Amino acid sequence: MSQTPSPSVPAAAPADVTQASGMVIVGGGLTAATAAQTLRAEGWDGAITIVAQEAEVPYQRPPLSKGFLAGKEGEDALLPVPADWYAENNVTLMTGTQATALNPQSHTVTLANGTTLPYTKVLLATGADPRRIPFPGVDLKGVYTFRTKADSVALTELLTGGGKNVVLIGSGWIGMEIAATASELGNNVALMGLEEVPLSVAIGTQLGTVFTDRHKEAGVRFELPASAAEIQGTDGQVRSVLTTTGVTLPADVVIVAVGVVPNIALAQDAGLTINNGIEVDSALRTSAADVFAAGDVANALHPVTGTHARSEHWANAIASGKVAAKSMLGKDAALDDIPYFYTDQFDLGMEYSGFGALTKDAELVIRGELASREFIAFWVLDGRVVAGMNVNIWDVQDAIKDLISSQRIIDTAALADPQTPLERI
Repeated sequence: MSQTPSPSVPAAAPADVTQASGMVIVGGGLTAATAAQTLRAEGWDGAITIVAQEAEVPYQRPPLSKGFLAGKEGEDALLPVPADWYAENNVTLMTGTQATALNPQSHTVTLANGTTLPYTKVLLATGADPRRIPFPGVDLKGVYTFRTKADSVALTELLTGGGKNVVLIGSGWIGMEIAATASELGNNVALMGLEEVPLSVAIGTQLGTVFTDRHKEAGVRFELPASAAEIQGTDGQVRSVLTTTGVTLPADVVIVAVGVVPNIALAQDAGLTINNGIEVDSALRTSAADVFAAGDVANALHPVTGTHARSEHWANAIASGKVAAKSMLGKDAALDDIPYFYTDQFDLGMEYSGFGALTKDAELVIRGELASREFIAFWVLDGRVVAGMNVNIWDVQDAIKDLISSQRIIDTAALADPQTPLERI
């Protein structure tokens, strides 16, 4: 798949094998930045080394499919801390550097250039990569996955100014966000996915329809359920997509957004317990002493549900980065935040908190009117709220999270009544 290379960021000089052991963080995203910041805030004054495979200062991903892609936000919106924070706080940032081996017995991380980094504690914040499906024609120019800053930069250049035929393969949150942004930039957008209604796996058909209808009003074309039988092109350039239902969609740009796969190779080779990611307890400790995992790659035990869950969202990157750092310092900490994410699509703003895995058999309770596109949806299981989503209604997340974390039995009639304050339910 064609991609624009990331701008080169000078890497720090390789650490010598004889350097004093310190905290090593493998990964260059929001989790890594948050963990480093928390280590310093919590009083750690020893060595901190971040090993980042991308040739970029650590950045956060939500703006990539929203404001940054649309050209409304600059690079500063991507940075969780300013680029000069690392040097100012004596954090060694090794960008464009791949960690190739972890040895829990010798407490070392080996880099692709042969350097060995000893560690006192190590955090694996290796994130996830786009799921790649071998569609015929997937290597044509103009076919992209969407995960990195480089992906977003390349697509901004292509989509700004409009007039392109854009085909999205994937009807989840990222696919729908990119579809909305591409449409707002004046492009002709078609989207396909395996669901009959986009987002229905995450929030159900009734609520997925709210978002789908808004896209249709903006002119987004849907081919559902369908996938790509073949991505077609001439002279190496994509020209169209043949769907599994026999429809040919014209395409100047194809974006494959079919989810991500956690980057477990380093942990797996080191013999850590793997279970839909790196399995960790609520303090984010792995099965190996002094090895921690956080962010997209970590499948963490949640104190509220008593089950493991892996979250790929922005809020989890921050929360788990903080918890991991405190745990690395031997402090009591647990990842007990209620999972949270948000989306912006056209004039639909949404926040969601809760445990998606528990919503399958839950009762859906709506506060407000779906037709108005201003409402709160709750999922109630065994009399308790397990998830809540507010659409174009604001300043209610604290109350929603309290309903979930308290696990108290609620009155669904009061929950559906806009006149009853959520704090009184």
